[in-house]
Parts: sequence; C-alpha cells; structure tokens
Amino acid sequence: MQYGKVEICGINTSKLTVLKEDEKKRLLLQIKNGTPAQKSKARDAMIRGNLRLVLSVVQRFLGRGENPDDLFQVGVIGLIKAIDNFDPALDVRFSTYGVPMIIGEIRRYLRDNNAVRVSRSMRDTAYHAMQIKEQLTMQNNREPTVEEIAAKLNLPKENVVLALEAIVEPVSLYEPVFTDGNDTIYVMDQIGDDRDDATWLEELSLKEAIKSLSDREKRILTLRFFRGKTQMEVASEIGISQAQVSRIEKGALNSIKRSL
Repeated sequence: MQYGKVEICGINTSKLTVLKEDEKKRLLLQIKNGTPAQKSKARDAMIRGNLRLVLSVVQRFLGRGENPDDLFQVGVIGLIKAIDNFDPALDVRFSTYGVPMIIGEIRRYLRDNNAVRVSRSMRDTAYHAMQIKEQLTMQNNREPTVEEIAAKLNLPKENVVLALEAIVEPVSLYEPVFTDGNDTIYVMDQIGDDRDDATWLEELSLKEAIKSLSDREKRILTLRFFRGKTQMEVASEIGISQAQVSRIEKGALNSIKRSL
C-alpha cells in the first residue's frame, strides 16, 4: 500500500474506499442499532473506508526507525477501537474522535517498544491514571487535577506524576510545533544554546561543506549516520554494491574534512 512515500502491505492506496460523512453516519448507526449481520457488514465497511485516515496518522510517526507496516497495523487497532466506542449521537465528526484514538494506540506501541524500558507496574499506573483522567474530564467538563486522579486511584500524588512522566514519548528536536505558510518552527528553534561562537561557526562550516556534496553522497550519509543503516542496507536501498557505498561514503567524509 502506498500513501505519499509510505509503502504498506503492497496494496495500491488509490483503490482504497474513501467514505463521505453521510456514509460514515449511516454505517455508524447500523453498527449501533442494526442486526448482528448488519453490524458486522457495516463495521467492515467502516474499517476499510477509513484506512486512509490511519495512513495520514502513520505519516506523523515516520523517521523514527519503526517499520511502517507495524505502525499501520497498530493504527488500524486504534481505528477499530474508535469505531467500536464511537457514539453516533455525539454531534462530532468521526475523524475528530478517531484520530486521537489512532494516535494514542501508536504512541502506546512506541512507548512499550522504546529502548528505555519502564516497569510494567508503572505503565499500568499511568494507563489507569489516563483512563481516570478521561472519565473525570467527561464528567466535569474540565481537565482534572493530579490530586483528583490520585484520589480516584487511592495513590500518592507523587506516584501518579512519576508514572505519567515515565511514559511520555520523547520529542524529536525536528518535531514541527508551528507552520505559517512556508516557515516552519521546530522544537530545536525554541531551545536556547549557551555554546560559544566557535562551536556555532564550526556547525555553519559543516553545513556548508555538506551542501557541496552530490545528492547521492548526501543520501548515503543520511542513511548511514542519521538513520543508522548498515552499508549493506544502504546498498540494497539505492541499488548499488556495498563496495560502491563504502567508496562514496569515504569520499564524502574526506570532502567534508577538507572543507573544514
């Protein structure tokens, strides 16, 4: 399946069904009020008709070394949960409810598979706290305090805070936080830098040296040092031999060293 630059399962996304809002409402009502046969058929149609929504969410999580197929499958689980829990009586679009569910499912997957392991008991505490937070928000029409969540869980406030912080997903420095036309502000733009001018000038020199490289050299260095691929993996992706990758890589590094 291809959506932009995302390839998943080898299926052509141009053939995926895209449902209109009135079709979604009809299917959701059948899932809620139809016969068992109608519910099953409507549920399947609703899942198939929202796979593009899953793909659009998956694109937000690319570039982290995760397999797009895995992210897509986890996203579909989130989609199914959204479909099964959505209330057609709510005056909201399904995507408004479904996207956070899909994102949440993918984030849980990434947290559970993160290199920094969090104990199972702490994860359980955090997930229960998140459930209580959602319940209290719906009941009181406002976000609950940590004290209120801790009281519901019968736990010290400090335990709840530590558990929630432990499962927070690390944010990339290149995560966009605001876009205005063609100008994008990234997380790194909002972080101060107390390094001296010499270091700053060295970085500018490095960027200029990289600009002088060919597109192939830039791509190989990106795959090797930013995405952590082996020379064999880079050779397979680009379609050249490992020896050629090694030669181009060494040439590019030497070129950068000469420029510096």
